[in-house]
Amino acid sequence: MDAILSGLSTGFSVALDPFNLFLVMVGCFLGTLIGALPGLGPINGVAILLPIAYGLNFPPESALILLAGIYYGAEYGGRISSILLNVPGDASAVMTTLDGHPMALRGEAGKALSTSAVASFIGGTIAVVLMTLFGPLLASVAVGFSPANYVALMVFAFASLASLVGKSTVKTLLGALIGLMLATIGIDANTGVPRYTFGIPDLLAGIDFLIVVVGLFGMAELLHLVEQQVKGTLKSLPVDKSFVQAADIIKLRWTILRSSLIGFIIGVLPGTGASVASAVAYGTEKRLAGPEEAKSFGTGNIRGLAAPEAANNAAAGGAMVPMLTLGIPGSGTTAILLGALLMFNVQPGPLLFTQKPEIAWGLVASMYIGNVALLVINLPLVGLFARLLTIPHHYLTPLIAILAFIGIYTIVGNPHDLFLITALGVFGWFLRKLEFSLAPVILGFVLGSLFENNLRRALSISGGDWAILTEDWTSLVLYILAFAVVFAPIWLSRRARRAAAA
Repeated sequence: MDAILSGLSTGFSVALDPFNLFLVMVGCFLGTLIGALPGLGPINGVAILLPIAYGLNFPPESALILLAGIYYGAEYGGRISSILLNVPGDASAVMTTLDGHPMALRGEAGKALSTSAVASFIGGTIAVVLMTLFGPLLASVAVGFSPANYVALMVFAFASLASLVGKSTVKTLLGALIGLMLATIGIDANTGVPRYTFGIPDLLAGIDFLIVVVGLFGMAELLHLVEQQVKGTLKSLPVDKSFVQAADIIKLRWTILRSSLIGFIIGVLPGTGASVASAVAYGTEKRLAGPEEAKSFGTGNIRGLAAPEAANNAAAGGAMVPMLTLGIPGSGTTAILLGALLMFNVQPGPLLFTQKPEIAWGLVASMYIGNVALLVINLPLVGLFARLLTIPHHYLTPLIAILAFIGIYTIVGNPHDLFLITALGVFGWFLRKLEFSLAPVILGFVLGSLFENNLRRALSISGGDWAILTEDWTSLVLYILAFAVVFAPIWLSRRARRAAAA
């Protein structure tokens, strides 16, 4: 404990340097703006600004503090477009749309945005505290996660999808299956055989996640707005001065705490990321809610908004643990941060905290400050963000289209992808007409590649013996949890019916 306190003291002396403090504020502000643009997200924000930080010859600790500020600033910024426009800024913001956008539709945009800010702040702070106390220990456990363990984790995540969103479990599972099918498009990594490319060269590399999320959400929402305009049923959204109250946060305290712990633990596992954490946290809260409250999830339940918001910010902090202590990136964004460290000739690993305490502890201390900075920056702007809903729809509709097309072309640079997001937009609009929720499609796409890659690794290790999937106690626990997640609600509902009949 003395070593931790001493390290934190060193870290705060670095983070509170006027220049570094300024970089924390700039990083959080720029991150919020970048995250609010559909399709950009934290990974692209960090990638875009990394050359600038390097070109300006910032000290390594200052550059990392700036980039980390952009990272968790963008994690919050993605919620702005998710809540206001129903267009996720990144993968982890998909779950936020489920209850955040319905709150905005009924005139509670300010309450949704402020709840998001507070839940993100608490989740991020809990993650930093846990990283400070247990980081190295948790990283050593996470690095021992085998491909078979990851397969079990993905099965648990898919089981969580079964009753995660939507009114129909069958449609939810069909949506996840569609996402899995989209994830298989491209060259098979093991055999080199093209899969479902239909002779189109541009599909050989597969479909980028940004294309899928902007197409299915952004363009589908655009077509939905156009349809309402043509029918004359489009109404201006009500905007009031609602704001989250202390009583709301007190009621949400256990939801935020549980979701923060779930997010941090999943974030520590290399390769999983905040999208898995937010999905598991949302599913957990829906199952813990009473039967009546569970029905309101997906229609603007504040608990359904707070859970993924706390989880994804906690996961962002958790992903820092394996990067700093083991040199293993926990997510795509931390992979870029790892590259930034190597660019500055800094070798991450167990000795980083003793050999370069100003970098390691300076980053940890800056995350404490950054979480507070995000709250200070964003809470006063909640009213301004909410007023975006008052923009006339004949301006808002082309604005969504411009953001989608420019964002995708700037990042990918392939005209073919503009046609692809249009096609996916039509497909997403068609699914909405059939009352499918689009969140399972996105989550199936995200988890599909993780599931397939780890399943193949596990079978390669065992020489094709499927028994490897159940040899480990960690895998068995996850399978039992997955079984319980699917069948426990059925058993409980039958038991309740029998009790009512008696």
